[in-house]
Amino acid sequence: MQVKSKSVVVTGATSGIGFSVCELLLKNRFRVIGVGRSKENCEAARERLIEKYPEGEIVFFYGDMVHQQEVFRVASEIRDYLRKSSGDELHALINNAGCVRSWYMTSNEGYEHQFALNHLAGFILTHELLPCLIRAKGRILFTSSASHKMMRMRWKDLMFEKGYNPLLAYKQSKLCNMLFAYSLNEMYRDKGIAAYGVDPGLVNTSIGNKETGFIVNLVWSIRRRFGVSPDEPAKTYLMLCTVETPPNELYFKFLKPARYSSQVNKENADRLFAISEQLCNIRYER
Repeated sequence: MQVKSKSVVVTGATSGIGFSVCELLLKNRFRVIGVGRSKENCEAARERLIEKYPEGEIVFFYGDMVHQQEVFRVASEIRDYLRKSSGDELHALINNAGCVRSWYMTSNEGYEHQFALNHLAGFILTHELLPCLIRAKGRILFTSSASHKMMRMRWKDLMFEKGYNPLLAYKQSKLCNMLFAYSLNEMYRDKGIAAYGVDPGLVNTSIGNKETGFIVNLVWSIRRRFGVSPDEPAKTYLMLCTVETPPNELYFKFLKPARYSSQVNKENADRLFAISEQLCNIRYER
């Protein structure tokens, strides 16, 4: 009897960490649902993956998830695909898509890009796919960063409208990832859901070279040379997707639990969750 493949959604799947995670998942016989920004990038990534794993189950959906209407559209397409391929079950959602911006840019809804993509996109996608995750007692992973430990939420100016600082905006978005994972565990652990923040460390990817100014581009081009291959952090994502009993810890780095900021607490998590629901015009079932 053929064993049904478990489905995993990976955002930011066309390059860097996301692409390496897709490779490991295919190698371990998961059905991979990749999400990328453009049709061209998705087609190119799928060709590379199929060339290496010709019998792998891999499909891509594309959309610029900085904008909320694109996240809702992509989520709807993924749900339709899951109904046909996986019995409405989703084993894991890896919210990996992210960006760095040198200057203040806003989404169609008027939200700062790093907050919109690094946090709100995952907030919406998780909401839309949550029933499928609950059916499978699934895992939800976020690509966070050690930089979250050096940040407090700017509650009075979440979008950095009053004096944009790209580094602080990035750090805050990574703290948001941890706070969201905290909330998901509080709300849905009794339904079998397990959520985690993953610190990939310094990784040699192009995240700091996309839509950034000269200085950020230059600094990242130098700094990334000292980073590890994306294949290294990808192992942690695979571990959290394959371990039979979901770990109770919240934050992982290089396959092991790690310490996270004291700012990751119930008060901050509840506050961010309520604000995010308002900004996205959605409501999670309690």
